[in-house]
Amino acid sequence: MTMFYSLIRDVQDATTSGSTKRQLKALTRITDLFLAGSARYSKRQIELFDEVFKVLVEVIELRTRIKLARRFATDSNAPPALVRAFALDESVAVAAPVLTESTALSESDLIASASTQSQGHLYAIAQRETISEAITDVLIERGEPKVVHAVARNEGARISDNGFRALVVRSGHDQQLAAHVGARRDIPRHHLLKLLETASASVCSKIIAANPKLADVVHGAVTEVIDDINVEVRRKSQDHVKAKHRVKRLTDWKELREADVHAAARAQDFEKTVTMLSALAGCHIEMVERAVLNENPGAIQVIAKAAGCSWATAKALLLMTVAERRLSKLDVERARENFERLEQRTAQRVLEFYEARRNLFTEANPPLAAQEAASLQAMLR
Repeated sequence: MTMFYSLIRDVQDATTSGSTKRQLKALTRITDLFLAGSARYSKRQIELFDEVFKVLVEVIELRTRIKLARRFATDSNAPPALVRAFALDESVAVAAPVLTESTALSESDLIASASTQSQGHLYAIAQRETISEAITDVLIERGEPKVVHAVARNEGARISDNGFRALVVRSGHDQQLAAHVGARRDIPRHHLLKLLETASASVCSKIIAANPKLADVVHGAVTEVIDDINVEVRRKSQDHVKAKHRVKRLTDWKELREADVHAAARAQDFEKTVTMLSALAGCHIEMVERAVLNENPGAIQVIAKAAGCSWATAKALLLMTVAERRLSKLDVERARENFERLEQRTAQRVLEFYEARRNLFTEANPPLAAQEAASLQAMLR
């Protein structure tokens, strides 16, 4: 440690005399000394280095801070307080290396930086190899397009349900972002369906190219590209195939009951709910998906009634969180009255009429998929 104290005196003397060259040379030697033995130092010795570096960071020039930040960014044993000091530096050139690479920063450190600092700092965080949901929530909320695009492209970034919801909303007026979000392998199906409703045909094609497993979802969405994809692509989705096989076994064994749909809806299992309800009602799964996600409660009520479901199951379907209906008690009571007035045969005729119109549109003019979907919405109001 004699050498260490001698180097500190060199830095202090250089600061007093204004000799930047001498200061930088001493700081470089202190840095080398720390990096050479950081894995062997005691806790007290680490704390000593930490305190010294924190003081020095406040007085050294920008060029030196940048150099030190780059050197410490990849050292897992770097003093946490020093790394935090670099991370909170107003200069992005100083903060970026540690914000992007340092494992010495805790989640709370990164959240603090993301919550208060500039877009350049946020962009650096968005480049990290892994990012937690808590951090991406802040990046998506505060970030400008460059930051949000970086998060969406980052496969190591974990995105919460609320995060995906916000990304889908922002994608409505940003087709490039829509392509990044739609290509993510972890995007929940219900968010992807909402994304595709407003995405252009070219964006849908990019999503399929990036992730062929999602081709079946794109096939069922309301865009011009949908009807140009043949039915066979739906078989490419392993998750969907498994769900359909489960339902097929139930129907083959005559075991599929309303209770299965009710349980899936209560469990907020979107995939299982729509698959089972489509089998029970005898209609296309795409129709059920759009009905479940539609903010208008009429569509799902018609399908539930056609399937012979009770109000308890219809209510469970209406309260699924993926639709974000946020129904009040009065809304639920009105929905119950409408559901009980609706006759099952009438509901079945609506679905039959819709199916006939759907086939007509598909055969006559495939690009009218969006118009065809709108007609169902109008019928169910």
